Amino acid sequence: MAGERKGDGVSEISAQLRWKGEGLLFEGTSHRGSVQLSGADDPPGSGPSPSELLIMAAGACTGMDVVAILRKMRQPLEAFAVEVHALKADDHPRRVESIEVVYRLRGDLSEARVQRAIELSETRYCAVEATLRGSVSITSRYLIEP
Repeated sequence: MAGERKGDGVSEISAQLRWKGEGLLFEGTSHRGSVQLSGADDPPGSGPSPSELLIMAAGACTGMDVVAILRKMRQPLEAFAVEVHALKADDHPRRVESIEVVYRLRGDLSEARVQRAIELSETRYCAVEATLRGSVSITSRYLIEP
């Protein structure tokens, strides 16, 4: 079962993927929901590619952290978005070489607290970035709109 304690300071998460019978369309399912994934030749709108899903996961992970941390800091966050840009190698396995995360925030926010929230996410809380860091260059920047 997902989230089951395994001892030694680890817990298990799991997902299942099923080919949908056409093209390279797959449905990925976990205990929290499902997502459709597509390959390069599948029609537009059929779902993100695995590499796109990877960078979406990084953006969602750090984004959720930053929102939660800013709320705990009682910052008046009115709007928040994360953009994630990545560079992939041209040769197979076409691995993601670098990721840039751009945080866009709106509200009467303390710049120091925004910086601290991002730092905490990137260095302490975001499991996806922690998994990627060391093999993928990850940079970030933020923009605060009043």
